[in-house]
Amino acid sequence: MKDAMINSVEKKWRLFRAWTSRHPLWCAWQVTYRCNFRCRFCNYWALNADAATEPPASAYAEGARKLAQMGSMLVSLAGGEPLLRTDIPEIVEAIGRYHFPFLTTNGWLLTPELADDLMRAGLWGASVSIDYATEARHDERRGMVGAWEHAWRAVEMFKAARVHEWQRVNVIAVLMDDNIDQIEPLIQMAAERGAYFMVQPYGQEKTGSAAYFHNDGAVSPRLLDLRSRYSNFLSNPHYLGKFDTFLAEGVPGCRAGRAFFNIDENGDVAICVERRDRPVGNLYRDDIRHIERRLRTAARGNNCRDCWYNCRGEVECLYSPVSLARSLPTLFLDHGKPKKT
Repeated sequence: MKDAMINSVEKKWRLFRAWTSRHPLWCAWQVTYRCNFRCRFCNYWALNADAATEPPASAYAEGARKLAQMGSMLVSLAGGEPLLRTDIPEIVEAIGRYHFPFLTTNGWLLTPELADDLMRAGLWGASVSIDYATEARHDERRGMVGAWEHAWRAVEMFKAARVHEWQRVNVIAVLMDDNIDQIEPLIQMAAERGAYFMVQPYGQEKTGSAAYFHNDGAVSPRLLDLRSRYSNFLSNPHYLGKFDTFLAEGVPGCRAGRAFFNIDENGDVAICVERRDRPVGNLYRDDIRHIERRLRTAARGNNCRDCWYNCRGEVECLYSPVSLARSLPTLFLDHGKPKKT
């Protein structure tokens, strides 16, 4: 394993080799469970996470190097609210040496300077969470007055800060009981700002409540129709086509632990974020090959149908040849020369 930064072409080749050899492709790395919002459909903010126990950016550099023994991966940096980490640009840079770092944020803490630092550090994509086209409804569900305004401002800041055309800026929405009528205007509002749009269904694992499900049996056709009409609607059609199945009975065949896995804020590794209380090892203490074997062992007999998050559904789409072909252009291809110097 070379210590020098792996260039873009080599990372893509290493990711392809990981896919062909059936190593995991996606890692959700929760850099903190602290959060400045009080979203009604998530209870991570109630975990009372402690910043003092979170590893420094240097630990992420070592962790990213160890992960690279399996190949290059798509690494989703989330939480919690990752921008509460004041060293988040250093974390992005450390992971970007070997992998493809993506960031999901509520946008509240973003500044133009931070957006510049993140893009220059090697961020491959940023997703800003916006669930409603109307300010009051978004702010109420997110538990923070001004959340909607800050989120759209963050989309614009990320867009302006891009260094390369391939650095993607997304708006991502959680489909809930009362916002399916908001999806089309959200797609349009994202397009006006030069951003892509993605959606995932609410999952009750975060709260234990089924109150926020939208389940009228006709979600997938509506989303697929929008996908056919808006070029910035990025969610994979294969993924969207299973929303109704998930909402009715759950999608079988979960690949957690085989195609993707979770790392929590202390380095504990589990097959997915909702199984973080059952870690198979620790990234900083254990051999990565042992961790991968334990992940596969833990994945055996996994019959869970409780989520259809992006980190599951979009990754599982990569194992269908047609869906893979649809995903490759926006995931891995460079689209132009650097935007800035």
